[in-house]
Amino acid sequence: MNKNIKLAVAGAILAISATANAGIIIPAGEWTLDVSGNVNSYAIWVKGSGTATVNGGLSATKASTQASQSTGLLPNFLSFAGSSRQNDLDVTWLISINPGGYSPNGLSGGSGNENRQAFMTFGDKSWGSVKVGKDLGIYASDAILSDMTLLGVGAQGGTGGSAKTTTTLGRIGVGYQYADWKQQIAYTTPNFNGLQATVGITQAWNTTSTSTASWASSGNGGASPAYEGKASYSFAANDVTGKIWVSGVTQKIDGAASGESNAYSGDIGANIKVAGFDVTGYYYGGEGTGITGLFGDGYSKDHFKRSVDGGYVQVKYALPTKTVAGISWGQSNVDRAGTDLVGDGLVKTNEMWTAGLYHPLTKSVNLVAEYSNLQSSNQANQQNTTNIGSLGAILFF
Repeated sequence: MNKNIKLAVAGAILAISATANAGIIIPAGEWTLDVSGNVNSYAIWVKGSGTATVNGGLSATKASTQASQSTGLLPNFLSFAGSSRQNDLDVTWLISINPGGYSPNGLSGGSGNENRQAFMTFGDKSWGSVKVGKDLGIYASDAILSDMTLLGVGAQGGTGGSAKTTTTLGRIGVGYQYADWKQQIAYTTPNFNGLQATVGITQAWNTTSTSTASWASSGNGGASPAYEGKASYSFAANDVTGKIWVSGVTQKIDGAASGESNAYSGDIGANIKVAGFDVTGYYYGGEGTGITGLFGDGYSKDHFKRSVDGGYVQVKYALPTKTVAGISWGQSNVDRAGTDLVGDGLVKTNEMWTAGLYHPLTKSVNLVAEYSNLQSSNQANQQNTTNIGSLGAILFF
């Protein structure tokens, strides 16, 4: 990935620290303020085929052939951040607003606004830092940060193959589980020559369901918060740079069957950059955590947790024009549990190929073209297929 695209991806997330990826810097007394964000929009064409019932599947059916215009995997961001050195501590804060990009039938409103981030950090490079507030989750965060569709569309998502939420899905649910934006208290160690770790307690989620074949819990998700952690090692040797990471999440689910309350997932991934190539490999597995949003369709209707796994591989190459050409493949799988039947319509596999071109028109503007082929199969191996094409642009400041 070339420098411009790399900076764009880093700046797009705005989730690791309030002082990273400076935008518009404003000195203000003892504070340094930073205003940054992105704006993006894509024309999206969706052509579905198949008439199968696939509960939890992400592919559209034959009836869902249509065009729309929306934001991509990243929402529009406007972030306000501040940093200061006080009492021998580095203190930061960040608040973001995320205007939606989809308006149905010419009406204003549509997906509305989100507030994905509102957090503070305090610490020192000698002992690390503490984050308190709402930000990107810890588990599976590196999977989404490494996804090339972060600058584009990927899977369309939404009801009937049309985006009716703030963003599209990218490769969420077809290669990794969604890290999501969560309230959390997290500690990150100093960087020990490339080795760094984060542990935290995060907001508990309920189990959710896409049909009566799955169990949806009630309450606040569990009697205890979720526990998440990750560790990574970044390295550079001659012209080779890379990163290896592992992460995990666990949470007790109230109302689960006896012995089934501990839902958990873990992952491992690696990224290598050399001679213009950028290669990523990723794998995850878990019990009761679902394959798209965490704990979505993770439990059978009689409250038994389902085994899940998946992953993706991705190769990008920076052309002499600075355009990045990329191709990726991934899938996510669900096993039956408890009283699940083959004919219940439960998703078995979501699988997707994506090819994309990402061109830095300027240091702020990237032009994007993508094509994806998405297939969703149920436990009876009945299948729906969606072809998704998109053209658009994303601007960072």
